[in-house]
Parts: sequence; C-alpha cells; structure tokens
Amino acid sequence: MSSTRYAFAAQLADHVGDLVDGISEITRQESSLSATRALYVEDARRLTVVTEQATAGRNASEWSIEHAAHRVLVSELATALTLPESTIESLVTDSEILVNDLPATFESLSFGAISWRHAQIVASQAASLPTEARAAFEERVLPFALTHTSSRFNRYAREQRERMHPDSIEERHETAASKRSVDLQPGSDGMAWLTAFLPAPTAHAIFDRLTDAAQLAVRDGDARTLGQLRADAFAGALLGSTYSASDTLGTPDLRAILATIRPSVHITVPILTLLDRGDEPAVLDGFGPIDLETASLLASTAPNFMRLLTHPETGAVLSVGRDRYQIPADLRRWLQIRDGTCRFPGCGRAARRCDVDHTDEWQHGGDTAHDNLAHLCRKHHRLKSLTEWKVEQIGDGVLRWTSPLGKVYLTEPAETIATRLARDGTKHAA
Repeated sequence: MSSTRYAFAAQLADHVGDLVDGISEITRQESSLSATRALYVEDARRLTVVTEQATAGRNASEWSIEHAAHRVLVSELATALTLPESTIESLVTDSEILVNDLPATFESLSFGAISWRHAQIVASQAASLPTEARAAFEERVLPFALTHTSSRFNRYAREQRERMHPDSIEERHETAASKRSVDLQPGSDGMAWLTAFLPAPTAHAIFDRLTDAAQLAVRDGDARTLGQLRADAFAGALLGSTYSASDTLGTPDLRAILATIRPSVHITVPILTLLDRGDEPAVLDGFGPIDLETASLLASTAPNFMRLLTHPETGAVLSVGRDRYQIPADLRRWLQIRDGTCRFPGCGRAARRCDVDHTDEWQHGGDTAHDNLAHLCRKHHRLKSLTEWKVEQIGDGVLRWTSPLGKVYLTEPAETIATRLARDGTKHAA
C-alpha cells in the first residue's frame, strides 16, 4: 500500500473512531436522560397520589386512592406521549422501584454506565421480590450488568432472582400460571400474531410437537420451510382443516380454514372497490385492511354479517331519546361500525368488546342517541366515571377529552357516517 493510500485509510479510521466515540457519548447521555425521566415519573406519581387524596369523594369506594392515582397518571402520560398504556404501566412501575429501592442501579443509569434496558431488567426482576430482599439482589446482579449485553444479563438476572426468591418455585408458578393467556395482534399485509403465555413445559411440548410434525413433512418431500410447516400444523390442529402441500406458495388452503369458521363479521367495503373501479381495501372490524377475496370468503361463510358501504343505506335507528336506557340492536351495530374501537385516546380495543357509554349520563338527563353514545372499554369506562377525565361529543362522532391536568385530546370515529334530518324530523344515516 502506498504511503498516500495508507495515510488516507488512517484518516478514515480516525474518523470512524470519532463517530464511535460520539455514538457512545450519545448513548451515555440517553441513559442519563432515562434516569432523569424515571425521577420525574416517580415524582409525578407521588404528587398524583396527593392530588387524588385532596379531591377524593366521587365513587371513592370503588377504587382506592392509590389505584385511582395510578390510573390517572398512566392515562395522562399515555395520551401526552402517544404511547400504549401497557408501555406507560411498565415505565411507572420500573421508575418507582428504581428510585426508591435500587439506588445503585439508578446511580449507574444516571452516569451512563448501564442502559435503560439493563435498568429495566433489574427493576422487573426485583419487582417480584419482597422489598427487603431487593438490595441483596441488586448487589449480586449489578456488576454483571456493567460488563454484559442486556440479553445475557436478562438471563443471569432471572436465574439469580429464582435462587434468591424466598417463596418456593411451586408457589410462584401457581401464581404465574393463573395469568396464562392467548393474545392476538394485527400484523401487516393481512397477517396477524397469535401468541400464548403458557407454563414453560406446556409451551415447549407444543413447540416440540409442531417441530416433529414439520420435520416429518420435510422428510416426506414437503417443500415448505420448517417455520411455515409449524405454523400450518398449528392452524390445522386447532381448526381441523386440511392443507394442500402442492400449493406453490406453501400456504394452507384458505377456503378449508374459512370453512371451519362461522363468524358474525362486520366488513366495510368501499363502493368503488365493490364495483371494480377502485383499489381501496376492505376492512375487517377489529383487525384492519384485508383483501377483497378474503372479505368475500368470510362473508360467504358467515350466517350473520353486515356489509357496510362507504355510504350506507338510510334507516338505522339513531335515537330513542329519553324513552329508555337500553340501546336498540340496530343502533348498537351502527355505533360499533362508527367507532371501531374504544374511543379513549390511544386505546385500540375492538368496539365489540367494549361497553356503549352514555357520554352525558342517562341518569343525569343524557339521551340514548347516537350523538350521546360511544364505545369505551371497561377500563376507560371506569376511568371516565371514577376520575376527573371529562368527555364531550362535538359532532360527527368526534369526542373531545379533557384530562385531569386540563390537556385536550380529540378522538375520531373509525367511520365518518354523516347524519341528516328526514322530513319527519328524525335522524337517519346518510
């Protein structure tokens, strides 16, 4: 290598070194800022408890002061930061433990010696320990955090927590197993994630059985990947459907799967798409965009479904005024399509799993009408009733929320279904 090229390479190496140093410094500052954020969050939690103590009185017996304060702070932060409440729940819990029970971890985070992820691992593992055992746990695991990646540290911290926990593993497993669940999260391109939280032996046994089935199929000449075969075997075991191994895409027979489902579905189909003059996707209630073929297949197997065009037909009952509290079935369906999800800011729970709430409470004079009704999940329904969150309808299904701190948020309906006044003065869908 010539001296000129060597000098140029050396300059580039120096520049890369400067960039690495800069990235390291930014990362250290991020850790320090995370510590400051944790301190702010914990101070906010304490002050919110004091505020709730000062303003307690409305339905105080249903929620404790501490729980009401927690719910108010989580909802305030989630709406202000546009983050899921589950993320904020973790932030509030981790911040409380870090600031109050893990001083060495908090200090290491403040100086940038560990990342926020490392601090989260210490906090989450320490959270299940009795308060008096957390200091010894921190002393044992923190040195490992200073020199190892978060993934390796997570495993180490979990192992140490198992060894140091005063309760037997049988007792802890019984408590943990009571939280078993299955969760569904929409994905992209018509896909979704179906996850199960199960006891470890059960989960491993299921995965091993799926793997055995997949490997047998591979030995028989199936061209699908192991991952595809596991997924198809999983679906087949639950749905009892059959699959075509000759399918060039290696995917399960969609019609065979759908034939096992007897859904009651709401599908929104844009009118131009229906007439083959547009390419807007159909929308499956509670999921999102799907292709028109899948929408048609679902509709063909559903004994009870409602197809909603972008401009639906008129005639839905939109109000029964003060005559009764109960909501007519067609109005309930209309509201479910309009709202799509819980109408609290940031909440994505499907409307069909929510309560229909009178915005102005019926017992206080509110009508049972489309412009005084909206879907709220049970958690946010109670938040509206038991805290100082306020909501009002401002027209066309738009809700204006005001938080206990006075911050204002608007939530839009999933479908804008305008209304008109008929000649007899009653309201209908337009």
